[in-house]
Amino acid sequence: MTQYGTLRMWAAVLTIMGTLGVLLAAAGTIVWAVEVDGFWETIGVLLIGGPVSIFLATLPIGVAQALRALADVGDTVRAR
Repeated sequence: MTQYGTLRMWAAVLTIMGTLGVLLAAAGTIVWAVEVDGFWETIGVLLIGGPVSIFLATLPIGVAQALRALADVGDTVRAR
């Protein structure tokens, strides 16, 4: 039995939030690219703004992986 269930629960919550954030950031990038005026502005949105927003949306997934790894380390150390 693990004593790190809270960390694993928060990791699951953050993974779900991160996944939804990435999907919404991608949808927002498409809407933003349609709304700007001009070819170069659209290229700027697709090549700079979109990847940055999607990258920032993945941060909760990274924190979730860190929490899950911390729980794994705690279980391993406790077992010894």
